[in-house]
Amino acid sequence: MPTLHCPTDPVNRPTAPNAMTPPSPELRALIFDVDGTLADTEAAHLAAFNEAFDEAGLGWHWDLPRYTQLLEVSGGKERMAHHWAQVNGGVRAIDGLAMADTLQRLHDLKTAAYERQVARGAVQLRAGVLALIDEAHRAGLRLAIATTTSPVNVSALLRRAMGPDWMARFEVIEDASTAPLKKPHPQVYRQTLARLQLPASACLAIEDSANGLAAARDAGLATVITPNDFTAQHDFSHALKVLPQGLAGVRLADLQRWHAARTVATA
Repeated sequence: MPTLHCPTDPVNRPTAPNAMTPPSPELRALIFDVDGTLADTEAAHLAAFNEAFDEAGLGWHWDLPRYTQLLEVSGGKERMAHHWAQVNGGVRAIDGLAMADTLQRLHDLKTAAYERQVARGAVQLRAGVLALIDEAHRAGLRLAIATTTSPVNVSALLRRAMGPDWMARFEVIEDASTAPLKKPHPQVYRQTLARLQLPASACLAIEDSANGLAAARDAGLATVITPNDFTAQHDFSHALKVLPQGLAGVRLADLQRWHAARTVATA
């Protein structure tokens, strides 16, 4: 004889709406870009590029408008290669390796010039950055860096700004040495998430540029934008939040609230 279920039997009980929908993930990690986000570095980078060009006797000089245009190209060597193609379109290196060697030498000169500027105190963390990192660290959030700048530049900046043990704050550091595909490619963010072993929905990216926003979004990350003088005109229409004044006065509770609102809206 078949088993009969009464109306109150759990098998026949109606399921409440969204009863099986998992709760929205809490914010568990912050992932920071470096150049333009943690510090206003671009003026120092521009001066370092021009110093390298002078040292190499190239006759190049990037003014502020030109450099602002070139920031649409991610990566120092990539930026120089783009400029080379535009100003010397009819000139070709003897072979590809010769051009690559020239760009590498220029990049080495530029990196050394940038390190000298950082050592002189020409670059500082943006207002509110260190306070937010400290608060998040105390609260137990996991912190990561996802940048496509060189590890030498990252270390020079953060060692001076945060002290010799700066790396202890960041559980994961992905940079140009580990993620060679530059933003807007999402490689650096995908690798960061993989190493954190967290879903994108449990993290927030903090960026300053359209390329950074595109990279983070393509990795599934909600993104808070802190624009600067070089990126203020970029299109940030797909950001979770745009903070024209940067992170000054922003608390962890603010990030948690914005993150929670986003996860509810997309559930």
